[in-house]
Amino acid sequence: MTFDLDRFRIAPGVPVTLAGRATDDTQGMDKNEAKALTVEAIAEVDALQERLYAEGKQSLLVVLQAMDGAGKDSTLRSVFGPLDPQGVRVAAFKAPTEIEKRHDFLWRVHQQAPAAGELVVFNRSHYEDVLIVRVHGLAPADAIERRYDYIRSFERLLAEGRTRVVKIMLHVSKAYQLTRMRKRLEDPTKHWKFNPGDLDERKRWDDYMQAFDVALGETSTEAAPWYVVPSEKRWFRDLAVARLLAETLGEMDPQYPAPTYDPAAVSLEGA
Repeated sequence: MTFDLDRFRIAPGVPVTLAGRATDDTQGMDKNEAKALTVEAIAEVDALQERLYAEGKQSLLVVLQAMDGAGKDSTLRSVFGPLDPQGVRVAAFKAPTEIEKRHDFLWRVHQQAPAAGELVVFNRSHYEDVLIVRVHGLAPADAIERRYDYIRSFERLLAEGRTRVVKIMLHVSKAYQLTRMRKRLEDPTKHWKFNPGDLDERKRWDDYMQAFDVALGETSTEAAPWYVVPSEKRWFRDLAVARLLAETLGEMDPQYPAPTYDPAAVSLEGA
């Protein structure tokens, strides 16, 4: 069946209301079908990523944002884990350090942007500076408003430098988040992933949804689109992310570089 990514894409300039978007959409697929298609998509991504690395002229930045418990880490393992680690890198952004606080909010982010030939995933990103910062009032409101423009300019700069930017919000419901939190508490091997402070953040769910609505609407552009991926069915989430990567890399169409020698003229006899 045809897989429709367009239904998840946020059109530029269109107001966003996450409350009206499904968190458990599967486009009518069953689990086995989706898993088989995911294997195919990841194989396609793997081949294209090798060409991207070999070509060394373009790069791809994937931004992952989500509420806690939506599955950013498991997405990294499932979709990006099977790729060749050469040319693939994950950058995780936590609370800024004292040194980072002394610079503009994009300073630490720009340092992690992909070099030519790289596929880089941001596990959280510069969007924290218009999400958690907005929800907690950690910067003046007018400063936060200006950041949307800075972000658009930053991502346009990357795009003009031959870095494709794809931004993915893993979308889950508040009820689903509670289920994930409960599972973390029930499993001793997951206790390290639970922070009691997450419960305080959960109380601000509606504020976060509003902050996401504004951020997605303000910063989804032709050069750096946002995709809101329903993520409560993890097997469907993995397929959506894998297909998005495959289609993006396919559009980039990286090529193996031509050899600087004549392979037919090389003899291995006596080597």
